[in-house]
Amino acid sequence: MSIKIVNLSTYTTPEIKEFKNKDWVAYGDDNDYYQYLIDRYNGSATNNAAINGISQLIFGKGVDATDSSKKPNEYAQMKSLLKDSCVRKLCYDLKLMGQCAMQVIYNSNHTKIVEVAHFPIETLRVGKANEEGEIDSYYYMSDWQDKKPSEEPERFSAFGTSSDEIEIYCVKPYRAGFYYYSPVDYQGGLQYAELEEEIANYHLNNIMNGLAPSMMISFNNGVPDEETQTDIERKIQQKFSGTSNAGKFILAFNDSKENEASIEPVQLSDAHQQYQFLSEESQLKVMVSHRIISPMLLGIKDSTGLGNNADELKTASILMDNTVIKPFQELLIDAFNDILAFNDIVLNLYFKTLQPLEFTDLDNAMTKEQVEEETGQKLSMSIQIDGRVAYETIEEAEAVAKEMGCEGYHEHTLDDKTYYMPCETHDLKKPCEPGYEMIGTKIKDGREVPNCVPLKDIDRMKSDLFEALMDIEQEDLSDYELIDERPANEYDDLIHKTLKFASVVSSSPNKTSEQDTSILKVRYVYTAGRSTRGKSRDFCQKMMSAAKVYRKEDLDKESSANSELAAEGESTYNIWLYKGGVNCSHYWMRQTYLRKNNERISVSEARAKIAELDPSLRSEAKMPVNEPEVAQIASAKNNYWRK
Repeated sequence: MSIKIVNLSTYTTPEIKEFKNKDWVAYGDDNDYYQYLIDRYNGSATNNAAINGISQLIFGKGVDATDSSKKPNEYAQMKSLLKDSCVRKLCYDLKLMGQCAMQVIYNSNHTKIVEVAHFPIETLRVGKANEEGEIDSYYYMSDWQDKKPSEEPERFSAFGTSSDEIEIYCVKPYRAGFYYYSPVDYQGGLQYAELEEEIANYHLNNIMNGLAPSMMISFNNGVPDEETQTDIERKIQQKFSGTSNAGKFILAFNDSKENEASIEPVQLSDAHQQYQFLSEESQLKVMVSHRIISPMLLGIKDSTGLGNNADELKTASILMDNTVIKPFQELLIDAFNDILAFNDIVLNLYFKTLQPLEFTDLDNAMTKEQVEEETGQKLSMSIQIDGRVAYETIEEAEAVAKEMGCEGYHEHTLDDKTYYMPCETHDLKKPCEPGYEMIGTKIKDGREVPNCVPLKDIDRMKSDLFEALMDIEQEDLSDYELIDERPANEYDDLIHKTLKFASVVSSSPNKTSEQDTSILKVRYVYTAGRSTRGKSRDFCQKMMSAAKVYRKEDLDKESSANSELAAEGESTYNIWLYKGGVNCSHYWMRQTYLRKNNERISVSEARAKIAELDPSLRSEAKMPVNEPEVAQIASAKNNYWRK
């Protein structure tokens, strides 16, 4: 007789081992603890539902920033690095495995992080600590269980410990008594997850395979030949076995009644009640280990019903969000901040929640940013001006405009504060009368109408501006050669970065600029962005004919000339932001000059390097960049000197 006994684990804490001949640290008795966790995830229905539900709550609707509208460039870079697909996997690994890992990829000279990718944590083992007691490496193997003795895992440096092109950032919470690895937060419930798994396996096997006999059939008229026995067994099996007749039967062939087999089955008293108790107990303990306040929060129906316990569900939701979900989110946000800081990106990150708005706790939220963090929603602050809705941010106005089927926004000022209305205009299709030109809009009789200015006044204003620009002294650029020309509003300064010149101004010409380097000069010239229809205005013609170049400092200053065109309530405007009217195609063009016969690079080499620039590298610029308003082609929403 062969008796098999199934032993359930009573202690599931992983063993962490260091080997003298290995550079990495084993996790688990057979270095397979991650696989043990995966097996408990796949085998236990309750554990599976808890991990899926909590990891989804951690991710919510992805990572956002409360200051996204104030720092649009940094926000865009953050979203390109921390993609939702990557963050979602990190949330899942962090909950299931107790830790997660990111592959941090740098550019060729290790000055900027260009990509962040999820790295399956089960394929990594921690390298032994160095002499300072710091973890500076991780080792990769696609399947550690199939590792051959001759195979060596691939080594990766830990984040911030090398100048390698790829580093590993491991996110793990502090656990007392553990250094290399962090046990899962539901560690105490793993044996119950395994128990639930074994109960399910028992019942399934009992139905399909019959771990215990359900009937015994004895033939006492002699033992037939082998072929006859097989035929009888097949016929009885077809008639009596199956899932509706749980278990196998035993077919015995005996010489006589006196020689028949005698079998006494061992019956478990109240078996169904005991299995039900074990099943409910294991489910409860697994949920306790995950700190699930109410199983209904994760889609697990309990016996309380949903009739009159809406308040309890709301309280449970807030409590679980604060005690379970947010600690995971804060752990990830701290890691994301470390990565973004390397790229000089500072944002107030948060996870957009899946919680219903009425289930969020706003008692301690005093500012718009705090409300946004709690609700995961951009707080829309709006007022009514002249019977129309206006918003505090451009993003809100543009989003509403898109829903309305129009584009852009226009501004209104109320109590010295600027608000933004959807669409570039209300419905301003009627042009100004002959002899007038539209310069923005104005409110008349409670309605927004075109602000029509006589052409003679506009010509006078532009004439004054032209004279002011002509008074600026020109410098001698004969020792420099033009190597690049592009619109002044482009968000890059690739030439400085690619040629790697010092940013300290050391050249001798009389006029220098904050945008100059030791052998580069950046200047601006007035130019046309597209072919003009009809005759250009007198101002534009004279500026184009003059072809004078200016420093940023010459233009980026307030002027009191032509104060009629200043913003409402102001007496000055900024020449640097000059755009012309809605029909004007002129703007400032940025020109980059290289000093001739310098010892660092020739003009031809510099031009060749610029020609090879990859547009995707433009985000790497570290030099100061111009405001987005500079050099834009005018439209109804940005004509003349309106900022």
